Amino acid sequence: MMDEFRILSTTAILGYGFPMASFEEGMKRKPHLIAVDAGSTDPGPYYLGAGVSFTDRDAVKRDLEIMLLSGIRENIPVVIGTAGGSGGNQHLEWNRQIILEIAKENKLHFKMAVIQAEIPKEQLNEAFQNGKIKPLSPAPELTRENLDATVSVVAQMGIEPIIKALDEGAQVVLAGRCYDPAVFAAPAVRAGFDQGLAVHLGKILECASIAATPGSGSDCMFGYLRCDHFDVEPLNPIRKCTTLSVAAHTLYEKTDPYILPGPGGHLDLKGTKFEQVTDAITRVSGSKYVHAERYTIKLEGARRIGYRTVSIAGARDPILIERIDEIVQGVKERVQDNFKSRGIEYNLLFTIYGRDGVMGSLEPKRYPEGHEIGIIIEAVSDTQAHADTICAFARSTMLHYGYEGRRATAGNLAFPYSPSDFHAGEVYVFSVYHLLEVDDPCEYFPIRMEEV
Repeated sequence: MMDEFRILSTTAILGYGFPMASFEEGMKRKPHLIAVDAGSTDPGPYYLGAGVSFTDRDAVKRDLEIMLLSGIRENIPVVIGTAGGSGGNQHLEWNRQIILEIAKENKLHFKMAVIQAEIPKEQLNEAFQNGKIKPLSPAPELTRENLDATVSVVAQMGIEPIIKALDEGAQVVLAGRCYDPAVFAAPAVRAGFDQGLAVHLGKILECASIAATPGSGSDCMFGYLRCDHFDVEPLNPIRKCTTLSVAAHTLYEKTDPYILPGPGGHLDLKGTKFEQVTDAITRVSGSKYVHAERYTIKLEGARRIGYRTVSIAGARDPILIERIDEIVQGVKERVQDNFKSRGIEYNLLFTIYGRDGVMGSLEPKRYPEGHEIGIIIEAVSDTQAHADTICAFARSTMLHYGYEGRRATAGNLAFPYSPSDFHAGEVYVFSVYHLLEVDDPCEYFPIRMEEV
């Protein structure tokens, strides 16, 4: 076994970009792996349901071209996880076409593994019938109706399918939905390194330089994995990895500070130690991987619930601002009364920025303190036309709504745009957020090898 496994993480999400100087610094350190996490559920269910990427194609191509040219030239594996942003079949093919385009334009030749993560509905139905699918709290029990209405379901693969692809000779691995640390951890575990340390290093590297200070998702990070610890180093001289920044990122997106669950087990951080090696490098040791009795993978699915129309406005009248809850309720009642005989099913939402637009019901300051507020009126209904109708009526009603103390009648709202209403298109929700028990970590992740 080698003494050290070196990993270059290029950017937090493929398409977010990175300085060329940082990448070149990473290549000077002779990495054994170039890897990137290409997606997330953070932008919400729309991208999974609609089958589109939330990152720009040209930006993704720019990042990938730099990675592939260096990886192929230096014979370094390039591993991409959660391709296309959500990791479904459409996202995977979108990302694959970009790679083929880069290869053709640069006359590159390599063996590529394409790993699917979208699960066919018949397989899911069988697993559901066999009681293999359980809720991931706070998700409710999965129902047949909900599963049938779901457009796309992906599963978060662990390290095993990536290791299998590398064992089959892939120099480039393009993976569908993936446990974020897996693209970094899998090649390291394959090389014989401790899984706990490898997964924890992957946890840091998957967001690139966000774990540094000042943090950035658009800059490179480097990891040095050894037998009993790992070091992390930013590749831009303006950034430093401190014990505080690395420990803080270890807590990122976790409900339990000591446990990080993933496919087939969890990372135990109770004995983890953070040490400052230089002013820019932090060392981490003591992290342990605990294998579960039953291997489970997380499922993510989206279903369409309708169409959205949005209107954006502002208000500055202090009397309106003081009475905003009363006005919103009055507008809702007026809309309901006007259309109760029409049979239109809809959701009408008002988001008030300057009061609780960010935190909603969790906002501790219940009364706005500023001199103006921003108002987003959002209507969701079964068709775009119905959403248009509800949004337009709510907007016009609020514009001319009479409230106690009102002094001017020219209109209550200021609209930054004409037209004032916008089609936001299809609306999706996460309908599957559950755990699937598997006998084989690779069984739901078919690998297709191709010579590019």
